[in-house]
Amino acid sequence: MKKLTFALLGSTCLAPAAMAQEELNALVWCDHTDPALIEPFEEAHGVKVNLREYEGTGAALALLEQSRPGDWDVLVIDGIDVFRAVDAGLLAEIPADQLPTGDFFPEVVMAENNGADGKTYAVTEKFGYNTISYNSDKVDPADMEDLTKVWSEKYDGRLTIYDYYLPVMGLAAMSAGIDTADISADTLEELGTVLTDMRGRAASVAGVVASQTALATGEVDIVVGGGEWLTAVLAEEQPELTWTIPEQGAVRWAQSIGVLADSEKPDLALEFVKYIVSPEGQARLATSSCFWGMPANAEAGAHLSDAQKAVLRWDDQPDYLARTQLYPAPDIDLDIEMQDLWLETLSQ
Repeated sequence: MKKLTFALLGSTCLAPAAMAQEELNALVWCDHTDPALIEPFEEAHGVKVNLREYEGTGAALALLEQSRPGDWDVLVIDGIDVFRAVDAGLLAEIPADQLPTGDFFPEVVMAENNGADGKTYAVTEKFGYNTISYNSDKVDPADMEDLTKVWSEKYDGRLTIYDYYLPVMGLAAMSAGIDTADISADTLEELGTVLTDMRGRAASVAGVVASQTALATGEVDIVVGGGEWLTAVLAEEQPELTWTIPEQGAVRWAQSIGVLADSEKPDLALEFVKYIVSPEGQARLATSSCFWGMPANAEAGAHLSDAQKAVLRWDDQPDYLARTQLYPAPDIDLDIEMQDLWLETLSQ
């Protein structure tokens, strides 16, 4: 990566046009690429934020492994995978007293996920639910309140499954009365039966864009594993596309942000993290043009309109947080078994 020379703002030896602008490099999810989120930080700090979008923690870790030390400054990562980055020595410690976690929804602070040995390495920035999205004009909304009815014969061929094994297997477990934290090698056979039933009713298994498109165009009427992140950006033009938390519950996702240990600009990187979890940054991140989700910082509500809060189901969050469970967090051996089961399911 080309390095740019940074001249101090107070220097008189270079003309302003010749002074290189400081840059910050971040590996992010697509919701961070919205100019409405990034430009206020750039203007406030007089910097350029270079963003590299990725999908899947494995892809981010591979990119970091292939990069030179100092190439990247900030990492956005799935909350359940922070430990992988910490174990690999990729994240720097963040001063906990500089983070406004006292203003967060308590359930999403997730200190045990974002830290180790009493140190903080990341902070939750956004959360939401992998649950059931559907077209309320095409299905019986009452059926969507019971996971076992979602993939029943009644909706044969009318649903797609979000192509990510952890949340979908979490939903399968919950439909069978198994908590996501209790998924083990001994429960996989039972999960396999549920997944087979689900796959047998599904028209497809699709990624984010494809599943969203399928629902929006009427190709399917239900997305298993969907949620506010999938339908919120469509709500204004297609209000019939909605989502719910079934009586058995749903899986709660959370994404975190941290400073990379090899960053050559740790102070600026920390300022970026602090901006993202500030009330203003949180409101912009929550309503990103890529996908919406709940801000971790409850103070963001003061910067959201009533309409935006309605789409996010702001007033329902206490109930949703109480009735949802975190992603399954398997160890390496169980994760391999779960991925094998998922691949077996996809091939059916």
